[in-house]
Amino acid sequence: MAHNPSDSDNEITTTKRKLFEHDIHQVLGGREVADVLLWRNKKISAAILIGMTVIWFLFEVVEYNLVPLLCHISITIMLVLFIWSTMAQIFKWNAPNIPDIILQDYLFEDLATIFHRGFKQLLPMLHYISSGIDLPRFLLIIVSLYMLSVIGTYLSFVNLLYIGFLCMLTLPIMYERYEEEINNLVGNVLVDLRKKYKQFEKRYLSKIPRGSVKEKKRT
Repeated sequence: MAHNPSDSDNEITTTKRKLFEHDIHQVLGGREVADVLLWRNKKISAAILIGMTVIWFLFEVVEYNLVPLLCHISITIMLVLFIWSTMAQIFKWNAPNIPDIILQDYLFEDLATIFHRGFKQLLPMLHYISSGIDLPRFLLIIVSLYMLSVIGTYLSFVNLLYIGFLCMLTLPIMYERYEEEINNLVGNVLVDLRKKYKQFEKRYLSKIPRGSVKEKKRT
């Protein structure tokens, strides 16, 4: 039976699937950190965003060094707490308390779990892609890493960290809201790359001469 070229196209098209096997909330840990990254708790997410923006501003614009910045922040916090505590004793106000959410162990455990899960999934995926089984995705990763390296030469480490932090607070919520559209877009890109690779393989790779493997005759 003759092979129909459209069959391979249909086979490629059917390979489109979701970027993540589970819900994005579960991918991010399914706990309070995921709620923060998905803006389920808008006050905390906004406070973290503002705090990181202030830190970025102090490092990049004001050009603070790390040690003086930490010392000045500590001095400011201690002065505020001292004044607040003194005024609370005089006017019978409530004394300042550190929010319980900052002291919870699970926040750090969730962050560690997210990074561990990410590396655990990333390394086997890179090994699989590097094996040459999926050449279009391999080329896509190589080009993406090269573009990232070029961008990194023009940005400082603090700027890259801040951009990465902004991506953490924006990309998950964008994916959750527009999951179907993003899946379709990424799927179409991958399908297009696979089609171009099939054409490249048919025109060039298939014409490369290969030595024939002769089966040994049994005596």
